[in-house]
Amino acid sequence: MAEPKNEEFLDDIAAAEAEELAEEFAEISEEALEIDALRAERDDFKDRFMRALADAENARKRGDRARRDAEQYGGSKLARDMLPVYDNMKRALEAATDEQKEVAGPLLEGVELTMRALKDVFQKHGMEVITPEVGDRFDPNVHEAMFEAPVPGTRAGDIIQVSAEGFMLHDRLLRPAQVGVSSTPAS
Repeated sequence: MAEPKNEEFLDDIAAAEAEELAEEFAEISEEALEIDALRAERDDFKDRFMRALADAENARKRGDRARRDAEQYGGSKLARDMLPVYDNMKRALEAATDEQKEVAGPLLEGVELTMRALKDVFQKHGMEVITPEVGDRFDPNVHEAMFEAPVPGTRAGDIIQVSAEGFMLHDRLLRPAQVGVSSTPAS
């Protein structure tokens, strides 16, 4: 009879070991699941962090670009408003006859100095004068055709008259040069 008790005892030990092993596996699998969940959460946070970092960098670049544009082109409205002043001073100097230059020489000299100062200010702030010549080809990117007329001895698209100079502000067109264009077809 003692032997059956030993077998029962051994069976109880085996069952206890099996239970203990099952509990350990349950704890390990719970821990593994928890570790996997924490890794997934960590990866999600890392992804969000990297995206936020990239968004911040892009916002910084956009801000820098906007600041540079504001510095370069912020005064374009004032510059555009000054162009008629330039045009009128140029017309006044071109309209002065030799007789008027003799009589009002110092006055015209003052206007010329003012004109030079205005050109210097334009140049200092990145404005360039677009000065087309008669005979140049019409370029719609920098010229505005005010009229077309058939002129013998010219090709279609040649500039035949310059009404007003144009202006560039850095790399942007502030005002196109106003020109007359030949409409004579090429023979």
